[in-house]
Amino acid sequence: MEQKKHISHEESYGYDRKTLDYIRNAAAHGLYEIRGMGAKRKLPNFDDLVFLGASLSRYPLEGYREKCVTKTILGTRYAKKPVELEIPITIAGMSFGSLSANVKEALGRAASEVGTSTTTGDGGMTPEERQSSKTLVYQCLPSRYGFNPDDVRKADAIEVVIGQGAKPGGGGMLLGQKVSARVAGMRTLPEGIDQRSACRHPDWTGPDDLAIKIQELREMTDWEKPIYVKVGATRTFNDVKLAVHSGADVVVVDGMQGGTAATQTCFITSAFQHLRLSVRQLTHSKTWT
Repeated sequence: MEQKKHISHEESYGYDRKTLDYIRNAAAHGLYEIRGMGAKRKLPNFDDLVFLGASLSRYPLEGYREKCVTKTILGTRYAKKPVELEIPITIAGMSFGSLSANVKEALGRAASEVGTSTTTGDGGMTPEERQSSKTLVYQCLPSRYGFNPDDVRKADAIEVVIGQGAKPGGGGMLLGQKVSARVAGMRTLPEGIDQRSACRHPDWTGPDDLAIKIQELREMTDWEKPIYVKVGATRTFNDVKLAVHSGADVVVVDGMQGGTAATQTCFITSAFQHLRLSVRQLTHSKTWT
């Protein structure tokens, strides 16, 4: 009597169907997946956090007699004209190219309406964005696409980008279908061609050079504008200390839960830290003097 063999259809824990499909596609075409947005896998959520209410050690305010405000002031360390925000929530940098001019203008209008700032992102500043934004932060990125000293002076603050939470240390990509004639003109690059962003600034290699770059930006803006330094959430404790010692007014830490226009899937899903894990390191970087 013929004995039937039992075939298990249970998937491998380490190599499920999606993983094997990715490997086969990469092997067949010699390409790895480039995509935008954020991680597809589940990440820690800020909704898990709770607020500590007032009690004896933190006495409550009496609402009808005492005012509670959310005004936030950034840049008092060195800048002559610190940034004043009505709320401690800002709009991070997203490039013109990954977003259209209409969206950039809409973000500027929305930020101005609620009393906060928006940020240029890679590729430079558009006139629509500057006109619609009461407070605009100008990013200085490794690619230097669209970097314009005149626009730097028009901004309210400058953010030197070392890394982005979704891809710190990995550069980036603006896919060719997003590179319109206007985007290409601002970046002085060919229209319709994929544009890679460098993984590090071309004219410096470490904290000492960062201090020199911050000094250059201060002199360019007559010491008026606050200088931010943005890092991806990796070795947060040491990165924040180095940024502070380099002369930053503000240190921005970007967690892996953030999105991107396009990068490798392995960066988005498997590298770096969620911001919740970096908060403790941040609070221990007590280097402000």
